[in-house]
Amino acid sequence: MAGKRKQKGGGIARLVPVQKRSRERYEHILGQAAELLAEKGSEAFRMSELVERTGVAFGSLYQYFPDKTSIIGTLAERYNQVGRDCVARDLAAVKTVRDLHPALCRIVDSYYRMFIDEPVMRDIWQATQADRTLQKLDEEDVDFLAGLLADAVRRVAPDAPTPALQAYGRLVMTLIAAAVRHAITLPPKQARLLLATFKQMLPNDLSML
Repeated sequence: MAGKRKQKGGGIARLVPVQKRSRERYEHILGQAAELLAEKGSEAFRMSELVERTGVAFGSLYQYFPDKTSIIGTLAERYNQVGRDCVARDLAAVKTVRDLHPALCRIVDSYYRMFIDEPVMRDIWQATQADRTLQKLDEEDVDFLAGLLADAVRRVAPDAPTPALQAYGRLVMTLIAAAVRHAITLPPKQARLLLATFKQMLPNDLSML
């Protein structure tokens, strides 16, 4: 048995292999797909080109990924997990209210560095905004990150009301994502200036709760 069909966020279904050989083919397809996305962008990405580049027959490819959305969705989930790990790491240092602002600034820097180090993330993000199914993945990721931030704030402000914490977490993480995604469209010097200005605007305390 090559693997099992999974249904994940946004209704993206694909065959996830469990056997070593099939898993290697699966990873090869994803690696080549990421290269194609980085080279051509999500709009110009074609399954036929992926078949040609990987040497995997259409029938085998569609067993793993029924369409372009499922490929981009899988890549998006992987990079989302990298981002979640970075946010969790940066928030782990929050022990007092005074630690919050530096942690948020580190998250901004970590996200920006991720997009610079992995240019394909820009194409994946653009694709998630253009596809309704993939938009749900993006929404779920923001919700998860907002939960991480809300949990970190709860450690230092245990009496804060839960609805306010949830709203705070979602707003701050949405703004960070928007600022970074704008910054990566700018030349490096302008991007650094924009992010430095943005970090000054991030909350220094919890007076809004």
